[in-house]
Amino acid sequence: EVGRYISLERLVEQNKDRYYETLEKSSQGWHEGKHDPWPYINYVLFILKTAYKEFAERVGETKAPRGAKTDQVNSAIEQFAGEFSVAQLELRCPGVSRDMVRRVLREQQAAGKVECQGRGPAAKWRKKG
Repeated sequence: EVGRYISLERLVEQNKDRYYETLEKSSQGWHEGKHDPWPYINYVLFILKTAYKEFAERVGETKAPRGAKTDQVNSAIEQFAGEFSVAQLELRCPGVSRDMVRRVLREQQAAGKVECQGRGPAAKWRKKG
């Protein structure tokens, strides 16, 4: 999939010396059946790793708008019909830290929208009204 967003051909072109070196190493002994494919396999893995690293850097440049995670947690809270735990809320909010989930719950509690029933990891939360 990364090849849809990052040009693998460009990465190979940028590392063409290494490409030819690994191709030569891997093909030595080919006719005798004693070749070692690992230099070339490692090169391909290097190219893929580089592509994923570049992709992650590009994705990191596009930041979510301010308040998007808070909105995500609030939306998840609204979807619960009865009681729910912090762990259940975290499952519905991938990419949102536990601290952020707890902060939103405290804000909702202060606004009188949710209440906490119990303490610790077994605590359950419930929407009011």
